[in-house]
Amino acid sequence: MQGAHLIQLFHRLRALDEAVFYWLFVKTAGLRKTRLVFWFSRSGDGPYYALFALLAVIATVEGSWLFVQRLLIAFAVEIPLFIGLKHVLKRARPDRPAFQAAITPADEFSFPSGHSTAAFLFAILVVTSFPIWSSAVYLWAVLVAMSRIVLGVHYPSDVIAGAILGTGIGMLFIGLIQ
Repeated sequence: MQGAHLIQLFHRLRALDEAVFYWLFVKTAGLRKTRLVFWFSRSGDGPYYALFALLAVIATVEGSWLFVQRLLIAFAVEIPLFIGLKHVLKRARPDRPAFQAAITPADEFSFPSGHSTAAFLFAILVVTSFPIWSSAVYLWAVLVAMSRIVLGVHYPSDVIAGAILGTGIGMLFIGLIQ
């Protein structure tokens, strides 16, 4: 009987996650009329991480080489891990009759959010190497994650799982690469 209760709890949590998503999507319609939410989502794309790392090295910021090493190795693990999880778990993206996401996602599955995973991985690596950027980079990571909900391509649990996954991977490589 305990397994049945666990399954029932899972279904209730999923229904709550979906209800919160659709409520947020409706409430944030005005944000989709601005370009800002689209910019935050795009800022979580891969090339911008490489650009930041390159600028840190060019500017000869102290700790930039260690940051680049961690970044390269951590992303080499993160990318196949979140893609693999998506293909194993196969959670469909938000979809209802008369619902239209504001952007076309890169793939068909939503859990975990790759943008959120990468943003929080990047944030913890930046904070460890360049602590002065702590507040700004974590605010940016949260806004990247939230933009994915606002644009209609991820449920709240997708971005929360991505934030946890990215932070965990980052912490692992901070400990391993000194």
